[in-house]
Amino acid sequence: MKLGIIAPPVEESFKSAQQRGLDFLEFTINIEYNTDEFFASVPSLREWSKKYNVGVGSIGRWGTDKIDSKGNIIKEELEISYKLIEAASELGCDNFVTGCNYNENMSYFDNCKAAIEFLSLLLEKGSEKGVKISTYNCRWNNFIVENMSWTIVHGHLKDLGIKFDPSHSRYYGGDYLKEAMEWGDRFYHVHLKGSLVLNGDRFDDPPAGMDETNWGAFISVLYAKKYDRCLSIEPHSSTWAGELGEKGVDFTIKYFRNLIFR
Repeated sequence: MKLGIIAPPVEESFKSAQQRGLDFLEFTINIEYNTDEFFASVPSLREWSKKYNVGVGSIGRWGTDKIDSKGNIIKEELEISYKLIEAASELGCDNFVTGCNYNENMSYFDNCKAAIEFLSLLLEKGSEKGVKISTYNCRWNNFIVENMSWTIVHGHLKDLGIKFDPSHSRYYGGDYLKEAMEWGDRFYHVHLKGSLVLNGDRFDDPPAGMDETNWGAFISVLYAKKYDRCLSIEPHSSTWAGELGEKGVDFTIKYFRNLIFR
């Protein structure tokens, strides 16, 4: 398995990753991001990747609507996804992460049908560019997050992967170890984000390894599923910011180097 981190697409991120001995960076070009700015930066990102010998492990897009209120694919968003897949290919990145919004005025079946149509187009584009497509299990404007939706959508789309983050399962009452056991062979990318639930409520997202997740058991399931792809550290807490946040990242790196065998 490779160890990396989610970071901004700037040169300093590559430099920092190299200094920490990380294998890759992950870029999340989400709803609030200026996509034209990112696309223009691809040549520089490719140059920095070579300069610092740090790869790009995944590119993703969270939070946007892919399907309109009538169940049609939003063409502008489809084109952005296509361009992100092309950018991934240019950067030697073989994984693109996305989700699909749920329309309350449509049945669950029709939502799944629309999602399958959208994701089928991305899989076709990804196949052309050598990039795998994964859905994220985060609930941010996305309903493809658990067994029922995976059974229908991923059951139909055999090449569609899952970007899995145990914290999302924990915060919504799921069993992340059971999900990894049942679906781990479809995991194309994994996030390492700590999660802490106190008195039944989400309290904080501390550094992975300083939280309640049984990371040893989770990594063991990944080994059993022959997972050999990226583990991406996700700093996600306002508590763990600045100097404390940097110390938290260093702790997580050290912690997981004791769990993965290189």
